[in-house]
Amino acid sequence: MAFDYKKEYKEFYMPKNKPTIVNIPKMNYLAVKGRGNPNEENSEYKKSIELLYIVAFTIKMSYKGTYKIDGYFEYVVPPLEGFWWQDDMNMCIDYNNKESMQFISLIRLPDFVTKKDFDWAIKEATNKKQKDFSKVEFLTYDEGVCVQCMHVGFYDDEPKTIALMHEHALKNGYEIDINKKRFHHEIYLSDPRRCTINKLKTVIRHPVKNK
Repeated sequence: MAFDYKKEYKEFYMPKNKPTIVNIPKMNYLAVKGRGNPNEENSEYKKSIELLYIVAFTIKMSYKGTYKIDGYFEYVVPPLEGFWWQDDMNMCIDYNNKESMQFISLIRLPDFVTKKDFDWAIKEATNKKQKDFSKVEFLTYDEGVCVQCMHVGFYDDEPKTIALMHEHALKNGYEIDINKKRFHHEIYLSDPRRCTINKLKTVIRHPVKNK
């Protein structure tokens, strides 16, 4: 059976719908940066998702070809994630001003995938799809200590969950530490094309530090 990160690391991908403090280890990701309203038809955000999944599945299916990755094992591609921010944001995204949103779209890579393997996948995807994958990056990110919670419902309703997260952090001796290197983080466990809005599941993380 293929290794499923959501099942094997439930503390990172399947938290309860009440806030908890969690220490996130360093991970490698496929990443695409962009900006603008993610809901627009031809948005940079929607284009970033297409690029990420093509490269992610190129790596996942590599075992069927001639290129062999050391330490490879079959796995389920981890869920789509996103770092989000706005210039001068005050600890929370302004969902009424989506045009000013900036993001890094992410898909986690298995630890066995190296920069060399990533470079091969970019070249392979480019040759097969005849598309430009130059925006896709190999990103190593050490997220550290965060407060996180499962948000159920529409994305624009996230501030209610975030308020509970911030309250929990303060009660446990932390303060929110969103800055130019630590971001509002979302992990998307539901496909909005196949799920009603009120049942969407999104893991929300905010970085924290000791008060």
